[in-house]
Amino acid sequence: MEAAAAALLGKYIGAGLACLAMAGAGIGVGHVAGNYLNGALRNPAAAKEQTGFFFVGMAFAEAMGLFGFVVAMILIFAV
Repeated sequence: MEAAAAALLGKYIGAGLACLAMAGAGIGVGHVAGNYLNGALRNPAAAKEQTGFFFVGMAFAEAMGLFGFVVAMILIFAV
């Protein structure tokens, strides 16, 4: 295999692996939302106090997916 073809193959494999973070973010968002709803339904009086933590958890979970996407785009277009 030529060196240029091997470098291109490695770049695309790395970008694909970086995109796995987006799948993890989807699982994380579902986990955060599910746990919030579980807690809110068990104790509705405490749900109002936990809403801020819910939004912070959702933001962190979504940010992980976006970071993976950015890394993939950097691998494809900048390297």
